[in-house]
Amino acid sequence: MNKLKFLTFLFAAISILSPVWAQTVNQAEVSVNSYNYNDAFGPLFYTKNGNEYRSAGGQPGPKYWQNRADYKLSVRLNDQTNEISGTELITYTNNSPDKLAFIWMQLDQNLFKSDSRGTAIIPPTGSRNGARGQKFDGGYTIKSVKLISVEKGKTTESAAEFLIEDTRMQIYLPSALSAGGGQLKLKIEYSFVSPDYGSDRMGILNTKNGKIFSVAQWYPRMCVYDDVLGWNTLPYTGPSEFYLEYGDYDISITVPSNHIVVSSGELTNPQDVYTLEQQQRWKAAAQSDKTVIIRAASEVGDPKSRPSGKQELTWNFKLKNARDAAWASSAAFIIDAARMNLPSGKKSMAISAYPEESDGNDAWGRSTEYTKASNEFNSKKWLEFPYPAATNVASVAGGMEYPGIVFCGARAKSAGLWGVTDHEFGHTWFPMIVGSNERLFAWMDEGFNTFINSLASKDFNGGEYKPRPTDMHNLGKAITSDAYEPVMSSPDNMKERNIGILAYYKPAIGLTLLREQVLGPERFDRAFKTYIERWAYKHPTPDDFFRTIENVAGENLNWFWRGWYINNWKLDQAVTDVKYVKNDPAQGVLITIENLEKMPMPVILEIKTKSGKVSRLKLPVEVWQRNKQWTFIYPSDEEIVSVVSDPDKVLPDSNSANNSWTSVK
Repeated sequence: MNKLKFLTFLFAAISILSPVWAQTVNQAEVSVNSYNYNDAFGPLFYTKNGNEYRSAGGQPGPKYWQNRADYKLSVRLNDQTNEISGTELITYTNNSPDKLAFIWMQLDQNLFKSDSRGTAIIPPTGSRNGARGQKFDGGYTIKSVKLISVEKGKTTESAAEFLIEDTRMQIYLPSALSAGGGQLKLKIEYSFVSPDYGSDRMGILNTKNGKIFSVAQWYPRMCVYDDVLGWNTLPYTGPSEFYLEYGDYDISITVPSNHIVVSSGELTNPQDVYTLEQQQRWKAAAQSDKTVIIRAASEVGDPKSRPSGKQELTWNFKLKNARDAAWASSAAFIIDAARMNLPSGKKSMAISAYPEESDGNDAWGRSTEYTKASNEFNSKKWLEFPYPAATNVASVAGGMEYPGIVFCGARAKSAGLWGVTDHEFGHTWFPMIVGSNERLFAWMDEGFNTFINSLASKDFNGGEYKPRPTDMHNLGKAITSDAYEPVMSSPDNMKERNIGILAYYKPAIGLTLLREQVLGPERFDRAFKTYIERWAYKHPTPDDFFRTIENVAGENLNWFWRGWYINNWKLDQAVTDVKYVKNDPAQGVLITIENLEKMPMPVILEIKTKSGKVSRLKLPVEVWQRNKQWTFIYPSDEEIVSVVSDPDKVLPDSNSANNSWTSVK
């Protein structure tokens, strides 16, 4: 029976047998049930209308604006004391419609001060969100803050008044910074001692050939001023990540001459920091789809593998239109690389930097292969990789992402190394390209990224590391436990043990459900790609995401956002009754299903008849729009043996015990 004929039969039968149907529904609704269809499907989901900055359709509005921060950074690493000292020149552009009498900056290293708010909230049992008990002189030393003005070609520096409060610094301006494009230039001299373990985001790894410095949150950074909250000045306490403005970077890093430096951006002076032979190897790597060794394990420690004649070398990197930058430096690095092929025809480089202990084809010897594959897949699927290089660094940090460079655990191997590499480079799209507010909405970067990782893993090397099939019933029961906060919570507002589920896995599963069970891959992928394109290098909010998906897919998904992201609602669908029409199997069967918990979902039923025929039926989520239970007529002409809800366990049903009805003989 084709779909049109089936629906015609279904609606005719329901009309004829409406008294029987009504009686069945009314009787069933007497049973205990937590579902409230008004809670799930009630209107007025959005609390504000679209405006000139953000449209009701999920796009940036005609007057959307964001401010800009360009950085010129010069730093020196002392590998004996672990001190990093430097000077930054910031050009800050106020594109907002507001005059600004002061600005705010982030001093993330102050997390590692003994009296920081982040230190105060670490329990006696410890936390990944600190320095793991290290006692040292952590935090920034701000040596000077100066405003720079240029008049008639003459540059003047004047000391600025500032106030430091925990991980933030407020700088008072002598005159308000003009709206609509006003600029100020700021010079800051500073230093800090790197923690050995910096909240799993940076730190120092000791190897037999020297320390590996993974350096991040290494310069005072501008806070975001936006049309949603104004100045975003939430303190950095460790669990929540970052929210940053875009700009260009000019980076100079001075290190001992036996070190090799890798960084966000493109190296502009290879002739000063690599040997002639290594420069030739770089040229070969730029033309190769296979990994090319730049410095081999056998060359680490060999003075001939470094330029001679100087105690220090300065490495220069440049990066365009990025929201941050990070770098790593070590005398212990093995370096290898290969080219990445991007959809536009542009080329970029996949690079790996790791110690001898991490070498091997079951470990970091495949890092560049993984880096190349991950970024090429996501470039083709979503939006092109935007940086001149993608560098993977073996680090004390288990996994952390920055534009064009990531830090991954030095001990990772095989599937574990693929997984962390793919995840950290997946962050190129969230939040490096789509610059959401990680401090508030971790699920918009970690969750979205975990979702795209699932697709990349299926694709890589013919499915070498593809995920195993998931029993969503078991998973659904676990991730909707009453012990969890809603996904929409900030990580600072979650139990630390819950962050992995609520920031990563549950929001990713939500996108998989939308893609596979609600919208279908074609509609979902188009909407998701549109969201990325609309908000590339901009600052979306959750509403902007929700509205984009709904408008592009043409589907009201308020019920889904409410249940899965804003609330921690459970799903429990049950098959509660099967009766034959007029007691005659030849005239069809009345099947009653019930939604017992707060979360609605579409319904998938498998119906088996006495002759052995098995059929599948999918009912839309709208059956729950005004019903706690639903009875429909299935056009069978023989006895039913069984009815099973969600037979493949693809929905997060928290109670499988009531999913089946079986005839009793």
